[in-house]
Amino acid sequence: MPLRDNTADHAAADRTFQVDLRGLVDLLSHHLYSSPRVYLRELMQNAVDALTARHTVEPHGAFGIRLYADGSIVRVEDDGVGLTEADVHTFLATIGRSSKRAEQVAEQRADFIGQFGIGLLSCFLVADEIHVLSRSARTPDAPAVEWRGRGDGSYTVRTLPASARPRPGTTVTLTPRADAGEWTRPAQVHSLARHFGSLLRHPVTFDDGTGGTGAPVNPEPAPWSRTYPTPGARSRALAAYGEEVFGFTPLDTIELDLPAVGLKGIACVLPETVPAGRRHGHRVHVKGMLLSEQAEEILPEWAFFVRCVVDAESLRPTASRESLYEDDTLAAVRDALAERLRAWIARAAASDPDLLGRFLQAHHLAVKSLAVHDDEILRMLLPWLPFETTDGHTTLDEFARTHRTVLVTSSVEEFRQVAAIASAAGLGVVNGGYTYDRELVHRLPEIRPEAAVADLDPATLTAHLDPVDRETELAAAAYLARARDALAVFDCDVALRTFQPASAPALLVDSREARHERTRSQLAREQEGGVWGDILGALRQEAPRAQLILNQLNPLVRTAVTIDEPELARTSAEALYGQAAMLSRRPLRPAESSLINRSFLDLLAHALRKDS
Repeated sequence: MPLRDNTADHAAADRTFQVDLRGLVDLLSHHLYSSPRVYLRELMQNAVDALTARHTVEPHGAFGIRLYADGSIVRVEDDGVGLTEADVHTFLATIGRSSKRAEQVAEQRADFIGQFGIGLLSCFLVADEIHVLSRSARTPDAPAVEWRGRGDGSYTVRTLPASARPRPGTTVTLTPRADAGEWTRPAQVHSLARHFGSLLRHPVTFDDGTGGTGAPVNPEPAPWSRTYPTPGARSRALAAYGEEVFGFTPLDTIELDLPAVGLKGIACVLPETVPAGRRHGHRVHVKGMLLSEQAEEILPEWAFFVRCVVDAESLRPTASRESLYEDDTLAAVRDALAERLRAWIARAAASDPDLLGRFLQAHHLAVKSLAVHDDEILRMLLPWLPFETTDGHTTLDEFARTHRTVLVTSSVEEFRQVAAIASAAGLGVVNGGYTYDRELVHRLPEIRPEAAVADLDPATLTAHLDPVDRETELAAAAYLARARDALAVFDCDVALRTFQPASAPALLVDSREARHERTRSQLAREQEGGVWGDILGALRQEAPRAQLILNQLNPLVRTAVTIDEPELARTSAEALYGQAAMLSRRPLRPAESSLINRSFLDLLAHALRKDS
């Protein structure tokens, strides 16, 4: 219904927006909320706020909420503070104004869940008309007031005798549309009531019209608010609640209690590894009412190894009341909960090594991400964290005891390339290619000052390979020259050494940085004389060459270096290069894939010719 323009006769006067109430109702009720099911949460929330307000008038009264659904109607009735006729016109007929802002309860505003007077409009998701019957508890002998709101933006108000509602409070009745049966069936209404209101502090009952007395929706207080005979019984009860809510048996449960913001709850440690970067949502209740099941913002990103269920007094919901408003209070809560998780890790490290071991086995990546930025966690847990090394998967503390110098690779492929050879040579190498690992290994001296850490340099590895005697080197000189010529296209040198294991015919030593530098140099040569050539030429350094190291201890290599047929020598060198490149497990360049295929076919053709 458009608002009237009262200033049409004044050319320069301010004008008032015209509002299409039908469109506004559609916008708020169909686009603000994620699902029609929130209608029941909004009705229950309004009822809870009404009860809270009544307790300011009658602090010792026993009040509750009653739900009814029989398939034809849905009704929510409360014993709350109720509304006068003036309240109805002010709060139900004016979109954007909330009864919670009334002057008489302004000082108790923090006691209410909602802050926005638009929640009632969510009922238009399932019904075309909202019927409200209310009687105020603030005014003795107040009459009952009936309000009927319709989805087209129109409404009617009338005053009824007090006998129409003998007791103060409010009843909201909906007649569901035919297409809303999914959300208004008795069983669904009961399920939604338990889902949203299981932790409410006021008694809530549900009646499906079959003659029962009304089943309790929230028969027990929150599990962390109950009294238990022993600490063990409390731990088991909290773990059972976590399993009921999240569907997994927690590795452990961490109690959360922040009195400053009235927050209580638990964090359930996931028993299995969580993919890196994946964040689970958390269940957040505000004053007992479920706000969100996917509230990621309650914990920092590194805490993806837990799922939380909390109930808070002071967190601020957004307009849709389906997520949390990002403000200083939420930031402080996030920091405080993060500190609780750090304290739990510290306790496990100090007093429960079995629990810590199971935790790290599943969540070492999360702990590594935390240790990078948290010196206390670093000092506490770095010696316990597992790493991939040439001694297998082991802790840095154990690895540093057997290796005076800890070498760390810059990539996974570099580790795969050198692991077997380095292990045979007695070198201690850690795979630093995984997220956080290289940075953490370099911080090992902070924990063990006697430990030395260095990046693995190809020269370090080749220095530990034994040279062959001069006579053997001279005998293989012709073959090595042909091999260098064949592999020049890959900027690869060829050398002959002896190393273990003897089963490895060749080792390709080639770092990612060296390959990048050679690629840049190649581009500079191709762009010689152009603008890009000048830029790349200015950056160009002496490009380090890859090195194919042939193992004199390997029978195949000892045979190959005696080949005096030029083409066969060339093909065998290409085949050895291709095999070493594949063993390095790095991505093959197209030219290398082509070389592997060609050398295989050439060797096969040579073998067939020889047999014939």
